[in-house]
Amino acid sequence: MHLWSRELWRVAWLATLGVIVGWLFDAPGIGLAAGLAVCLYYHLRQLRALYRWLTLTPNQEPPAAAGLWGDLLDRLYRYQKSQRITQNRLRATLSRIQESSEAMRDSVVMLDRHGDLEWWNSAATDMLGLQAAHDRGQHITNLVRDPAFVRYFASLSYGEPLTITSPIDERRILECQITLYGDDERLLMARDITRLHRLEQMRRDFVANVSHELRTPLTVLSGYLETYSDLAETLPPRLGRSITQMQAQTRRMQNLVNDLLLLSRLETDQGGKDHMPLALAPLLESICQDARALSAQQHEAPQQIELEIESDARLLASEQELRSAISNLMFNAVRYAPPESRITLRFVDLEEGGACIEVEDNGEGIDPVHIPRLTERFYRVDKGRSTATGGTGLGLAIVKHVLLRHDAKLQIDSHPGLGARFRCVFPVSKIAPVLTAR
Repeated sequence: MHLWSRELWRVAWLATLGVIVGWLFDAPGIGLAAGLAVCLYYHLRQLRALYRWLTLTPNQEPPAAAGLWGDLLDRLYRYQKSQRITQNRLRATLSRIQESSEAMRDSVVMLDRHGDLEWWNSAATDMLGLQAAHDRGQHITNLVRDPAFVRYFASLSYGEPLTITSPIDERRILECQITLYGDDERLLMARDITRLHRLEQMRRDFVANVSHELRTPLTVLSGYLETYSDLAETLPPRLGRSITQMQAQTRRMQNLVNDLLLLSRLETDQGGKDHMPLALAPLLESICQDARALSAQQHEAPQQIELEIESDARLLASEQELRSAISNLMFNAVRYAPPESRITLRFVDLEEGGACIEVEDNGEGIDPVHIPRLTERFYRVDKGRSTATGGTGLGLAIVKHVLLRHDAKLQIDSHPGLGARFRCVFPVSKIAPVLTAR
């Protein structure tokens, strides 16, 4: 404010001096104009110096000036210097980020809000075939044309990663994950999981082959034990008890082999060929009858098993696979719920669309710490009790894979002492349209 006042006094002084000189020559107006012209010339000269400094030598110190112009030039120089320091710091940070990204084995691709390529590391060139010479600015789906990736990119739902083959090498398997950031920009991460994929395939083949090879000796063993059990009256009591135990363990092994073969088929077969509009009332009633029979066999006081059909929707599903999944849930409830407890099988519509099959009991419940791992193979909450009930540890894994083949998901809600509820949630796309007669 002090410099501004001095500048005003300078203008006033030049104007007054011009008026005085003009009055001496009997032309005060011309003198005033001359004084203001001198003032204008001074400011234009300083403005020209500022322009030349900013356009020709911005990195050098500003030209010398006094008063308001000197302060303005000093402020501009300090601001410019701070901005230059900030830019250098940001440039160094960006360089470190790019260097660290280049050191990564995983692909990193930065996309703008439209999905066009902005930057990528060398791993992306190796995995996705991106070339800096002519691919910058191209849309990502023009270069990664896998239909599954195109659908994944357009869905804007990136909660789960996507597995695809490399667009430049079909022998390589990539796991892609997209993350939204900034102004709807995207960060694409891709990593090579070829080795893990091969190991998983080897595991599946091993389990399938071993399970298949075990069926024949188990069938032979079961046949001989059945023959010996028919002669139990002629055998010593100790030997008869041994044959009974051998039969029970053989049946358990056969159930385990059958579940392993079913799980292997669900993992390797894409499914969907036998999906058709399915009325669930007869299927669920049949499952309830099987559950009641199992309950009467395992408990002296059978459980109360009820069926509630609150929807007339038909599902586009495989009857065999759906029977296997729901039966596993019902049989688990029968095995683990105490006698005289209540088990409910329910089919309802969802408010947001779709339908849901629920299996609910008022038994002992499950600690929530176990819920995330319940669908793992052979995972048991209580190993001793699970073995005693004859379970294979594969039931919920089969349920999970059946639901995945139907675009559905399994939700588990349980707390100790409050029972458990298993919900099979089917999307709207799996609801068969209702055909009306003309």
